[in-house]
Amino acid sequence: MKRAFDSSRRQLILAAGASLVPVALMGRIGSAAAAPRAQAGLYPSYNGNPIAPDSTGMTSTAAQLARRIRLGWNIGNTMEAIGGETAWGNPLVTGDLIKFVKASGFDSIRIPCSWDQHADKATAKISDAWLNRVKQVVQYCMDADMPVLLNIHWDGGWLDGHINAADAESVVAKQRAFWEQIASHMRDFDERLMFASANEPPADKVEQMPILFRYHQTFIDTVRSTGGKNAYRVLVLQGPSTDIDKTYATWDHMPTDTVADRLMVEVHYYTPSQFTLLNEDASWGKMFYFWGKDNHSAAHPERNPTWGEEKTVDEAMAKMKSKFADKGIPVILGEFDAMHRANLSGDDLKLNQASRASYLRYVTRQALANGLLPFYWDAGGGVIDRKKLAILDRQGIDALLEGAGKK
Repeated sequence: MKRAFDSSRRQLILAAGASLVPVALMGRIGSAAAAPRAQAGLYPSYNGNPIAPDSTGMTSTAAQLARRIRLGWNIGNTMEAIGGETAWGNPLVTGDLIKFVKASGFDSIRIPCSWDQHADKATAKISDAWLNRVKQVVQYCMDADMPVLLNIHWDGGWLDGHINAADAESVVAKQRAFWEQIASHMRDFDERLMFASANEPPADKVEQMPILFRYHQTFIDTVRSTGGKNAYRVLVLQGPSTDIDKTYATWDHMPTDTVADRLMVEVHYYTPSQFTLLNEDASWGKMFYFWGKDNHSAAHPERNPTWGEEKTVDEAMAKMKSKFADKGIPVILGEFDAMHRANLSGDDLKLNQASRASYLRYVTRQALANGLLPFYWDAGGGVIDRKKLAILDRQGIDALLEGAGKK
């Protein structure tokens, strides 16, 4: 079924072959998951200097901090790139880039980040040089007065590939070791810095949810245990596969916390995947070139969407509103985008571009209308040219700004 595909888009795209994965999105999709440590409890403690709670600059609840965010931007395919920051074709992040992003209309930053490749495999000790580099990028965002969300991304799959009882102790040990180091190193930043437990943890079965909740609880407990401003920091928890339908169906409680009203939930949105992700026809369905009630093609009806348009967006966002936002729990829409169709030309290309703009505008608008905070996924070929510090896609960025009420 088409809707079933969208809920597990990564697994089916990868199973069908790498040729189906858009180049711009390769950094979001891992290969084989790396195995966690075979034995748990063997990592040293990296919480050797916990300090007393410090509420200075940390007075906002999650809901209050959410009011500062209307349109976020992902530094995609960069800090999470396997092989180093520039390994997937993007330049080093600079303060000038962050300033340009803000000047372009974005008001917040999401930093997808890997840690395992920068850590000693025996001790889970993260390189000081990497911790300092990530801290420098966070500081660029602070200097620009932009709230920032820092996560553990796919990171080789040590968590994502092991949401099962057999590996749970090993994953908990690494989750604790990494967050002791990350949280301690970033502890002095004020409330504008938020931490996120994971990226898209693929809990596709109901029985995996207690294990996912345990990983999130370890994250919360570890960050709080480091003290200082971390005792009050807003923390973000990812729904199963960050899929809206799965999160709505299986998320049955919020983990416990030592401070009230400092948790958010995160989901992502790439529906319909035949329009947003797929770049080659597959046995289960064709690519959609067009999207939106005003953008259907008479010349190529086979490329019009058969599902997943405005009504689907409305229904998805309404689920997160009733599940979380109406209860005072903000929801981060951590990623959304629709791929460029470079194979098209002429009127087909114009209609595809109009479709993409309609998609970005509508998803942004409906997210905000339902209490979700939209962060556009930019892997380096999205709306901003990072090398030239210029707008790469004026139509796309205008659509985002219009959807956010900024234009």
